[in-house]
Amino acid sequence: MTPTETLLLDLATALAIGLLVGLERGWRERDDPEGSRTAGLRSFGIFGLMGGVFAALSVASGAASVLAAGFLGFALLFGAFQWREAVHDGTFSVTSLLAGLTTFGLGALAVLGDRGVAVAAATALTALLASREVLHAGLRRLSWAELRSALVLAVMSAIVLPLLPDRTIDPWGGLNPRQIWLFTVLIATISYAGYIAVRVLGARRGVLVSGLAGALVSSTAVTVALARMAREGAARPLAGAAMLAALVSILRVSGVVALLTPALLPHIAGPVGAGGLVLALAGGALIARGAPAAPAPEPLRNPFDLRALLAFAAGFAALSVANAALVGRFGATSLLASSALSALFDVDVAVLSALRLDPATLGPDLIARAVLVALAANTVGKVALAAAAGPARFWAPLGLASLAALAAGGAAWALL
Repeated sequence: MTPTETLLLDLATALAIGLLVGLERGWRERDDPEGSRTAGLRSFGIFGLMGGVFAALSVASGAASVLAAGFLGFALLFGAFQWREAVHDGTFSVTSLLAGLTTFGLGALAVLGDRGVAVAAATALTALLASREVLHAGLRRLSWAELRSALVLAVMSAIVLPLLPDRTIDPWGGLNPRQIWLFTVLIATISYAGYIAVRVLGARRGVLVSGLAGALVSSTAVTVALARMAREGAARPLAGAAMLAALVSILRVSGVVALLTPALLPHIAGPVGAGGLVLALAGGALIARGAPAAPAPEPLRNPFDLRALLAFAAGFAALSVANAALVGRFGATSLLASSALSALFDVDVAVLSALRLDPATLGPDLIARAVLVALAANTVGKVALAAAAGPARFWAPLGLASLAALAAGGAAWALL
């Protein structure tokens, strides 16, 4: 393209950015009388084009002060009109002023920088402006515990994680502080997403919804809660909900494997798919046969409890060191035993500890077996807890379905 064609495309992009933002601003004020607002669709289009023009002039003159002066003059002029509008309406909103200044800046960016970045930023700005009602409604529903948890997550990922050393600090090569903390943040984020799902969907919409959403946090906790409810409610549908919660747990583990070690996914896909299919069919059949008479369980407590999170990190670190030491001392075969034992405590800890090991050294088949053994041991542990907390009419069908899922998974592993 010639310089003239490039400049025309840049200015057209700047104009399009302004029109995009102005579309949202104009739509929001579409019912206001003509001339009662400072800026609408056409004005924001001009704002974007103005930013592009001043950027082009600064390039042509070789003086960045041209763009700076243009932005300052625009900010003063637009700010004055916004002030008059705010006085007239008796409002204190600064959103339109900031949107106008940002639109001018994005128009300049389209000429001076990357057009794609400018358009993407304008799209994000427009989406943010259009989400006012949704964001305000969510803010009204947000509790202090949830806000605190989000802030803790931000600190963990943006401040603490970069400060941790990215190397092993133990003699066996199993304790990498940054890696341990990264996995902890990952699991905490998944758990927090499950908690938010319960809050958004509403735990009292039924055992099925709350059980599936709660399984993102802990399928073991959901199983125990359903087992206790089965003492006074319809046990078989509750057992079906527990089976589907176990399915969600399996899918969550598969997602973690796909995210962290995608090369292992083909090794576990067959057994996981076969076992998950059995749980899905059995759980769906039991739920379809009758709605539970008992109320839905209360949503799980906020999973982002800092003490529980630190306990998870400590347990994960200890198990990582133990796994590395055992593999170094007794060989790779000890990994299966340690995965089975640790999965009785927490399947996430067991799976993540196995995924941290080097597939090039131990082989992907062995690590895949460790992941599957952890899932199997956790399944057995949940049935045992259900037997301790609930009646036989709850844990018996859950145990049979779990046994069938384990058999299907084992058969798939043997065949594949």
